[in-house]
Amino acid sequence: MIREKWLIFDTWIEVRVVLNSLPMRARLTKDFRFEAAHTLPSLPEDHKCRRMHGHSFKIEISIDGEVDETIGWVYDHKRISSAMNPLIELLDHGYLNDVPGLESPTIERMAAWFWRKLEPDLPGLAEIVIYETPTARCSFKGEF
Repeated sequence: MIREKWLIFDTWIEVRVVLNSLPMRARLTKDFRFEAAHTLPSLPEDHKCRRMHGHSFKIEISIDGEVDETIGWVYDHKRISSAMNPLIELLDHGYLNDVPGLESPTIERMAAWFWRKLEPDLPGLAEIVIYETPTARCSFKGEF
């Protein structure tokens, strides 16, 4: 009986050693905002969103990865900003329907558009969440 307790104790120590040696993983999220107008031409004529209107968009870009033990982070937030800033400049205070690939800019299509633009520059891209209002959003994880 005493021997069994020591075996369990030894096994637990081995499990703890293995768990402590695994690299830490984390999700890094950075928010961006822009203002833009759009129409949704695929909707019925009488739908209010078919008419031109605008939103104050908020976008969350999330990256999953291993934490670099030397630095202490997945990677620099500036790297996300460097990839996003040209896209925000293109869209901010513009008409989204004029942007190639956003001819019918629902937030679902916008999320896919951002994903395609960002994925080459942001290894570990895990999720994009786009808010078109404070209560309406789309979450996209790169599943095409």
